[in-house]
Amino acid sequence: MDDPAILRPPLITPQSPHSSLSSPATASPPAMAALCAAGTSTATAFASGRLSATSTARARGASASTSLPSSSFVGAFPRAVAARRRRRPAPARAGVKVRAEAAKKQSVLIVNTNSGGHAVIGFYFAKELLAAGHAVTVLTVGDEGSDKMKKPPFSRFSELTSAGGKTVWGDPADVGAAVGGASFDVVLDNNGKDLDAVKPVADWAKSAGVGQFLFISSAGIYKPTEEPPHVEGDAVKESAGHVAVEKYIAEQFGSSWASFRPQYMIGSGNNKDCEEWFFDRIVRNRPVPIPGNGMQLTNIAHVRDLSRMLSLAVEKPGAASGKIFNCVSDRAVTLSGMAKLCAAAAGADAVEIVLYDPAAAGVDAKKAFPFRNMHFYAEPRAAKAALGWTSSTNLPEDLKERYAEYAASGRGEKPMNFDLDDKILAAVGKAAPASVAV
Repeated sequence: MDDPAILRPPLITPQSPHSSLSSPATASPPAMAALCAAGTSTATAFASGRLSATSTARARGASASTSLPSSSFVGAFPRAVAARRRRRPAPARAGVKVRAEAAKKQSVLIVNTNSGGHAVIGFYFAKELLAAGHAVTVLTVGDEGSDKMKKPPFSRFSELTSAGGKTVWGDPADVGAAVGGASFDVVLDNNGKDLDAVKPVADWAKSAGVGQFLFISSAGIYKPTEEPPHVEGDAVKESAGHVAVEKYIAEQFGSSWASFRPQYMIGSGNNKDCEEWFFDRIVRNRPVPIPGNGMQLTNIAHVRDLSRMLSLAVEKPGAASGKIFNCVSDRAVTLSGMAKLCAAAAGADAVEIVLYDPAAAGVDAKKAFPFRNMHFYAEPRAAKAALGWTSSTNLPEDLKERYAEYAASGRGEKPMNFDLDDKILAAVGKAAPASVAV
């Protein structure tokens, strides 16, 4: 079945602290250029098996050997991206349509975290692999009977088993025991954030003869830059646990590894409160307090795009060999723009955005807001160049999907504490409103 063409919407940005959705602004190239300078080239190499950035040249004149194509999130005009793949009919497993035969079917182990926003990556990756006819085992950290397993995506694991996947629970420090001595061609660690957590998995994979080791890292390891966006090869925080892991797996697996650095993600089954934070306020007719000027840019990708990137690495191991990939969408959105898009998804005519200085309000922005209070976004240049990956994220439409799930959950009618919001509103001279659901 052919994939539909995806129409990419223009980037939406606010023009005032109290903005109506009736005529949303779009960012023109000059306006976006004023916000940030786009990086245009990069190179990453591994010398003597160790991770070392060899070039962070960002001039357009960089050579083709170090340059990766720039994505076009700053474009003011919509564009269509059509990714069409011919597929032969194959017997369908329950709940998942099986795609055409890959060149080689792989047995894949996904070591999956039991909390946080990354858990949904493993779930979607497993579904993607099963649809392609690969054998998949998901090892989730902890106990199957824990309360965490009552939440998505874990509560939806029947979708994997009905498609032929296997789900087990256990301690990643003893992977061999958890998987009952099974062998695998590919291992993805979607759990560890430091070497202590990942080393036992990597060492077991090495000793078991695993052919490819994949790791979910984080775009949060990049050092702040005056030349956003972050591109592969940019300087990283050497003290970050993910960096130590990337160095270690490069040493252990030679070129048979790849690392993926995601940012924020969206998608059915995600249990990380990001878009829900906005919905909580919008459905109750409350102002949405945003730190700073609201023009900070970030990146929110649908998890199906991230899982597709991982699947391409399995399908094209040579192309992914020894590479780092920014596992992100190719569009950016402003923080105020995110509030507007969430309001539109919820069917609201307008949203009141209140901008504030966290220091003046006496609040910690990390506790008061779900996103970083800064420009924080990366571009997926390596995935486009090496894997032929394209993005299907359409944030306005994807938020509608998430709002439908939010409304069905009944969360909008549940009592909720907005004391921190009220403190912010008082600091800017606004009275706390009565919370009334729409």
